[in-house]
Amino acid sequence: MTTSHNPKIVSRAELQPLAASWRAAGHRITLTNGCFDILHVGHVRYLHAAHALGGKLIVAVNADNSVRALKGEGRPVMPAEERAEILASLSDVDAVVIFPEKDVRAIIREIRPDFHAKGTDYTEQNVPERDEVEACGGRVVIVGDPKNHSATQIISSRSETKTKTKTKTGPRKS
Repeated sequence: MTTSHNPKIVSRAELQPLAASWRAAGHRITLTNGCFDILHVGHVRYLHAAHALGGKLIVAVNADNSVRALKGEGRPVMPAEERAEILASLSDVDAVVIFPEKDVRAIIREIRPDFHAKGTDYTEQNVPERDEVEACGGRVVIVGDPKNHSATQIISSRSETKTKTKTKTGPRKS
């Protein structure tokens, strides 16, 4: 699945036993998820705040097909394996798993996290997986700084800048 040798990147089959071993050692489990298409400072702050809840932080990364379904054609910009490798390099992250579904309900059922951390673009009431988290005995927690950063906005603004530059200078000659 990946050419990375980072032991923090785990398969779905490895995730449940890993979470169980952490829980048996007395650690709480925090799950967070997202596309993480272009890692930006908002992601870093969000992951740091999720890690600060205590215990072990698992980041579930949307697979390429689910990013495309959620964000549209042209996305993701980076393949899932690369996004996972970048996330796994962060000290706040204890494990990364790539998942094909549009949401993390199945992973919530599999690992039963103590906390499901979501960013400030959500409220505890509108987190799509909230009912699943609560049914598994966990709690939804909103973390991170205000939603002032967005990979979609970064990609969009870069595309607009390129279009304006091409319009002003004409097409590039090879």
